[in-house]
Amino acid sequence: MSAQSIVEVRGNHFYRDGKPYYFLGANFWYGMHLGAPSAPGNRERLRKELDQLEALCITNLRIMAGSEGPDGAPWRVDPSLQPAPGIYNEALLEGLDFLLLEMGKRKMTAVVCLNNFWPWSGGFAQYHRWFGGSEIPYPPPAEGGSWFTFARYSSRFYKNQLAMTAFDEHIRKIVGRVNSLTGKAYRDDPTIMSWQLANEPRGIFRPRAYRRWIKRTAKLIKSIDTNHLVSIGSEGNTAGPTGNHFRRDHAPDLIDYTTIHIWIQNWGWYDPEQHEATYERALAKAVAYIDRHLKKAEKLKKPIVLEEFGIARDLGDHDPAATTRQRDQYYGDIFQHIYQLAERGTAMAGCNFWAWGGQGRPGAPEVIWAAGDDLIGDPPHEHQGWYSVYDRDDSTLRVIKRYAEKCAAGEIRPAISSWP
Repeated sequence: MSAQSIVEVRGNHFYRDGKPYYFLGANFWYGMHLGAPSAPGNRERLRKELDQLEALCITNLRIMAGSEGPDGAPWRVDPSLQPAPGIYNEALLEGLDFLLLEMGKRKMTAVVCLNNFWPWSGGFAQYHRWFGGSEIPYPPPAEGGSWFTFARYSSRFYKNQLAMTAFDEHIRKIVGRVNSLTGKAYRDDPTIMSWQLANEPRGIFRPRAYRRWIKRTAKLIKSIDTNHLVSIGSEGNTAGPTGNHFRRDHAPDLIDYTTIHIWIQNWGWYDPEQHEATYERALAKAVAYIDRHLKKAEKLKKPIVLEEFGIARDLGDHDPAATTRQRDQYYGDIFQHIYQLAERGTAMAGCNFWAWGGQGRPGAPEVIWAAGDDLIGDPPHEHQGWYSVYDRDDSTLRVIKRYAEKCAAGEIRPAISSWP
């Protein structure tokens, strides 16, 4: 075993190596792909990305360990980890091994996401399609696509026993894996902080089935791995008929901490072309969203992580050369609020910005990703360059580093009453 210890929860807080663990992290969903020994892998780029993130004092990465085919399907990452049920791309499995190996060298921790409610990695919709579902009604950018129609389709996963059983087998495959490069079982690897059930799962009109699935899936993971934390990947109580209930969803004892996501532009709170007119109100709503969920997390006596938030470049420009004054302002405001909450001894434990684009660049601003293009922070179904933070976004990187250093310095102390 490494001298580094596995992250644990004590009271409302994370602990690592016997000390409180707070982090400012990044979403780096495509790390597994970069780690592959063959295309689309680029291990030289991966090492450089991790070196830069380490230099920024980033200590936590949220990564994907699941993507479903068939390869060549529209608006999703290609190649997939699982092109057909139970069939795996061994190069991508080794890519995951390599990613965890390199993260471990830098004493980073990983939140390992195992599935996806949305179609950009296959996810629930593809599992349902594999086992009796009709054709997937893709959302935008599909012509005439509807997000709500897709969400209803994706939520049928919770009623499809064959689909859920296939995902159970994927869990056994990944959580029970032994790293081919280190010989270490994943369940013993301190680089892994948390197994995450899925990216942004929603109950829609099946909330009870959804919560049954949360319990059964967390129980399965814990039966394989008693060492690591388990999280849902929840957005929280967003507007609309999502079927989510933050308190009930996170109540099971097998769910170790709570999560939220905030999207001020996607949710219609903010217009980057009308920054002065819309920013302050959007920020106030984001802060209120954080604070509202923080209170609920404290009633549950569990930590909370803001694990997704982002904002476009100035005026919504997708060009990597566009300025980032609006992003720098928003990142600074959110980081400051998160840090102040942590300093006060609340259950606020960390945050991950969306998303690290690093050395990658879109083929052209605002295009939709195609196989062979650079992988960046924007998933394949989104216009490339929307939320990615690049390696040369110097002003944004300074904001990130300033707050990441504060978290990494070990100066934040939990409330005395919660100390072990």
